[in-house]
Amino acid sequence: MGCLVTAARDYTPEQLEAWAPAAPDSAAWVMRMQGINPFVVEIDGIIAGYADVQPTGYIDHFFVSAEFPRQGVGRCLMEHILEEAARLELNTLTSDVSRTAQPFFERFGFRVFEQRWPVRHGVTIPNALMRKDLVRQRFNASLNNTTPPPPPRTDRDAAPTPCPGPPPRRGPSG
Repeated sequence: MGCLVTAARDYTPEQLEAWAPAAPDSAAWVMRMQGINPFVVEIDGIIAGYADVQPTGYIDHFFVSAEFPRQGVGRCLMEHILEEAARLELNTLTSDVSRTAQPFFERFGFRVFEQRWPVRHGVTIPNALMRKDLVRQRFNASLNNTTPPPPPRTDRDAAPTPCPGPPPRRGPSG
């Protein structure tokens, strides 16, 4: 439950349990993962993170293990999502993003579109629908005859680093 360790500063224990129960339904989880067909980053044979982007541009899951914080796993996954979005010629990316992950998504050009208060297992778990307009980014780049700029860098991102481990790959489909 690494995500709970990271999200604990933004959510109550009751909210965390409703979001990611200690005893999840394994069969439902396997079906869910097969349905979203995520990209996976492994480091030394351990899953360090996974994410997906659906044909609609919706990012359903985005997870980095608490065992691999600030090692470039999230950046690697997001860059892969942006490459996949370009390949699919998507106009917009959206995601329901936890309070914890909102600053990360903002660094990649996502903006809060709507604050939300979904209820899971009878518990309200606030998040935000975030959106990234890819058409505007491509249009501005075409005006300058350049490629779209990378997301703004912060001091934490001072030196670019390669993706840890091999590049993301699709997770097992069965």
